[in-house]
Amino acid sequence: MPELPDVVVYLEALERHVVGHTLDKVRVSGISALKSFDPPLGAIEGRVVAGTRRLGKRLVFDFGDDLFCVIHLMVSGRLHWRDRGAKAGRNGLAVFDFATGSLVLTEASKKKRASIWVVAGSDQLAADHDRGGAEPLEVDATTFAEVLRARNRTLKRALTDPTIFSGIGNAYSDEILVRAGLSPVRRTGQLDDAEAARLHGAVVATLEEWTDRLRAEVGEGFPSKVTAFRPEMAVHGRHGEPCGLCGTTVQRIVYASNEVNYCPACQTEGRILADRSLSRLLKDDWPTTIEDLEDRGP
Repeated sequence: MPELPDVVVYLEALERHVVGHTLDKVRVSGISALKSFDPPLGAIEGRVVAGTRRLGKRLVFDFGDDLFCVIHLMVSGRLHWRDRGAKAGRNGLAVFDFATGSLVLTEASKKKRASIWVVAGSDQLAADHDRGGAEPLEVDATTFAEVLRARNRTLKRALTDPTIFSGIGNAYSDEILVRAGLSPVRRTGQLDDAEAARLHGAVVATLEEWTDRLRAEVGEGFPSKVTAFRPEMAVHGRHGEPCGLCGTTVQRIVYASNEVNYCPACQTEGRILADRSLSRLLKDDWPTTIEDLEDRGP
């Protein structure tokens, strides 16, 4: 699932390609992706894109007059910039046609989760799509610690809960925790001030570093390789491979349909976290589906 760094770079590309341009037409081929009917999708046709913004992992197009289009890519939804009039293709859900080209929304998974809404009113936009989490790059270390400790959750769950922090998902939470040297199953209430400050530093460093990496990769173009699995990552997606920080073999916790990668040397003082022994803890504090782990829709 595209997370904060990916969404930011998507939005920067959209600023270059569609902001200030008129949306001529929307062609929907995956009708299940359209989650709203009032206002109708046609309400945004013929309007100029005034700006874009991010709400968690959702991309928001501002069409002026308090009218918005929201796209949530979920796990495998992706955006592509194509020549004007491009076909949706086999995995296409929708095409947004502009005079300068076409924005194509695709989803490779058979389970279609990517979603589109047309929303009237800033209040409705916030009510339906703002999950309420703190922006991790906008809060200072003191506020971060207060938000973190407001609920006694595992660190993995706290970082990925969109009602606690905005825009962090499975991939970058793994990278944040290994950088901070903290176990994914430590409880937020167990962290002392120094550990909370270290975690805040790791959040900022990780998200800024990866945003800069992706920004440099895209340049003035449009993102074409949006993935949660990158060889430069230290632990995420690297089960059985060397930790990118210390070389120790990366381990994982598997629960339901989810997987957490961690380095025992960097994060758990050499201990292997056994799935079975964690089952009671995870039952109370761990998501059972991808939607739960990431960002459930309204």
